[in-house]
Amino acid sequence: MALIFITHPEVVVDPEMPVPRWRLSESGLARMRAFVASAAVDAVTEVWASTETKAIEAAGVLAARFGLPVQVHPDLGENDRSATGFLPPDIFEAVADAFFANPAESVRGWETADAAQGRVINVVDGILARRGKQPGDVAIVAHGAVGTLLLCKFLGEPISRARDQAFQGHYWTLETDERRILHGWVSIAPR
Repeated sequence: MALIFITHPEVVVDPEMPVPRWRLSESGLARMRAFVASAAVDAVTEVWASTETKAIEAAGVLAARFGLPVQVHPDLGENDRSATGFLPPDIFEAVADAFFANPAESVRGWETADAAQGRVINVVDGILARRGKQPGDVAIVAHGAVGTLLLCKFLGEPISRARDQAFQGHYWTLETDERRILHGWVSIAPR
């Protein structure tokens, strides 16, 4: 059995709307549909998402292929950035760099990387423990920062942005019996 961790693809950026309510863009939906048609997800039997709209929409595209429900968990959400809300891209990237570089410190009021990593690993451990040895793969559709934090944890490496995805809409796979990463970030489909 494998865990496939998928990040939502491109979204419609709306600075007037809370970030957790952003929706997938047409290009994001197209990339997700292409990914869902690929062999990478052929064995999925369970689909999870964060409570954010963009993750639920992407998970719904995947779940629909198999007639599965989308299960949601709030602790699969992105690192809490509510202290700043929307930041212009250049400022966001600088704050994200600091978030990864100083995992024990809150940057501009954001949840720390250490806290976000602990939160997301706890929920993933719970999902995998509950599944036990059930056949099939579990897919989690969530977000880039927490996906990178999980990837670092499963690789046994310190938190680092060097392991971050290149852009939205990637996935990595974990073999769950031995908790071994099968591959790092791979784009879900061409942009």
